[in-house]
Amino acid sequence: MENQLDWALAACARILRPMVRLALAMGVKHPHLEVLLRDVLLEEAVRSWRRQGVAKPNISQLSVTTGLNRKAVTAKVRDTADALPHTELSAAAKTFTLWLQMVSENQAFQRLPITAEGEDAPSFETVARLGSRGNVHHRTILDELVRLNMVAEQDGCAELKVDGFVPADDLRSMLAFLGDNGRDHLLAAVSNTLGEQPRLLERAVYARGLSLEDCEKIHQLVRERWSTLHLELTGEMTRAVNRAPSGGKGRIRVGIYTYYEDESTPAVPTAAAAPRRKEGTR
Repeated sequence: MENQLDWALAACARILRPMVRLALAMGVKHPHLEVLLRDVLLEEAVRSWRRQGVAKPNISQLSVTTGLNRKAVTAKVRDTADALPHTELSAAAKTFTLWLQMVSENQAFQRLPITAEGEDAPSFETVARLGSRGNVHHRTILDELVRLNMVAEQDGCAELKVDGFVPADDLRSMLAFLGDNGRDHLLAAVSNTLGEQPRLLERAVYARGLSLEDCEKIHQLVRERWSTLHLELTGEMTRAVNRAPSGGKGRIRVGIYTYYEDESTPAVPTAAAAPRRKEGTR
């Protein structure tokens, strides 16, 4: 049991390190993180008891599970507030993705009139209506995409400027994607580690001892392959949503990542160098 705790803490440290780097860069201090960790511990403890059939765990059960004293447990009276939007609910993202699909089939759709005569005529209004299922006005969606610097508007037309929904000019949106993408990636890994079923796809290929130039070449290769897979997955997900019964409860997120760095100056000194491993897979 002692070894298991050490292993779990070591894994948590690796996961938390980039989050702590983000927190420090954004001005988050220890008291903020302490409150957040306490609240998340309690929320997850409640979920754990509910999975065991306990609809409403009592204070003692939550205290034993989390290691928090009864006063800390009772101090939490509401769920943690989430100040970020949920990325899968964005009408702008759905419209952008649908538009990108159209462009993959016909490059002429890169530039669309904002409105057009007839409901069947290709226009941004039509794409926005399909993407948002008519729930958000096309003008609102267009303004958001222009604000995010993903679409240009000129002479009554809208034109795609980028090939992926990455709102780099909007910090709140970028943090929302970081949170949602990172959460689901880790949920897949945690589910597999705990032996939950079904086993989820969660793999990586890694290497060290190569040049930064070769790292970037590999990075670009992954980007190219992802562009093709992205369009295929988007089409399949769109068809699945359209044929799903009303009120379908399933959700899915498929992601990919690449990270590389210069290890000549380690960010975190270690007492002893680990054996050098050239490459591998997970």
